[in-house]
Amino acid sequence: MPLRAHLIELRKRLVLAVIGLVVGGVIGWILYDPVFGALQEPLLKAGAARHGVVALNFSGVATSFDMKIKVSLFLGVLVTSPWWIYQLWAFITPGLTRKERLYAVGFLSASVPLFLVGSYLAWWALPNAVALLTEFTPKNAVNYIDAQTYLSFVMRLILAFGLAFLLPVVMVAVNFAGLVQARTWAKGWRWAVMAAFVFSAVMTPTPDAVTMIVLALPICFLYFAAVGIGMLHDRRVDRDRLAQGLPRLDGTYPEDADTTPPGESTRSAESGR
Repeated sequence: MPLRAHLIELRKRLVLAVIGLVVGGVIGWILYDPVFGALQEPLLKAGAARHGVVALNFSGVATSFDMKIKVSLFLGVLVTSPWWIYQLWAFITPGLTRKERLYAVGFLSASVPLFLVGSYLAWWALPNAVALLTEFTPKNAVNYIDAQTYLSFVMRLILAFGLAFLLPVVMVAVNFAGLVQARTWAKGWRWAVMAAFVFSAVMTPTPDAVTMIVLALPICFLYFAAVGIGMLHDRRVDRDRLAQGLPRLDGTYPEDADTTPPGESTRSAESGR
């Protein structure tokens, strides 16, 4: 495909993606009131629990309007994620082989639900995080939280967990690309488990260990699932390489096979003559 055709295709996909985001933003605008109520509910419950006032504060004239736009766009990106990811896929797929297309479809099919599941777990943990953090407010004091700051906190929490749940997809993609062997991931499983629990403890600073465990276990499970998929892939690659007379990915040959590289024995025999 010539460069001009690539640029036209890129423009087409960008326009379609933007249209999808605009439609998603409109949907987010319509759903703003119930979503804002859900965002504010953890604060109201925290205030009721400590018999005080914990509420959002709109410090500027246009702050409420600005927050509505940001929440609408954020919801639009989440709701339309399958659409704009498909547009990216549709742009790159003409340059891929049939096998690479199948891999790409698998990666994309796994990425969207994993991101949404991670985002949902962050939303589930949000009330406990808010309750703990607001407990440090002194007695008889009023806790007015800046609306923009609170929204940024929620968005970072959701995006952090969504991206954390995408880590196994990245691991499998790197393995399939031949950059890292699965045994490398497997050797570092202790560090991975520790990192999962530390990440969960930091991102959900709740006093109970149950929330941390509930959030860390899925990350650990996805890590070991990615290691298992990588090992199956490496085993298949090793079989193909041995069938072609090449060493395994780690540079070794089977113990019951001749460790002399193919063709070496023939050259030695010829030199002996």
